[in-house]
Amino acid sequence: MSFWNNMYVGAMGAEFLFMDDNARPHRANIVDECLQSEDITRMDWPAYSPDLNPIEHMWDMLGRRIAARQPPPTCLPELRRALLDEWCNIPQDQIDNLILSMPRRCKACIASSGRHTPY
Repeated sequence: MSFWNNMYVGAMGAEFLFMDDNARPHRANIVDECLQSEDITRMDWPAYSPDLNPIEHMWDMLGRRIAARQPPPTCLPELRRALLDEWCNIPQDQIDNLILSMPRRCKACIASSGRHTPY
């Protein structure tokens, strides 16, 4: 068993599924080949449904927090510090609420046959 597969199995258990959001970089042949060589099973992902991935909402939260900073970061080191500060300051209850919303999001996606949802 490889390092990557071992890392996922150790964290998630032997029946884990790898989740991505169908973004083009995630679907490159080299990525598919790597996942296959590592015996990593990819979760089926409905088209047009990146809204199911909670990290997309975390990135949005983080981006809004950075955009609201006054003054805004003006160089890469400032941006790096701002990203770390804002990431650490996202309230845990917002993260918890996002996680707890997943069953509702999945039901909405199923009801819309994988098309647009209100999320």
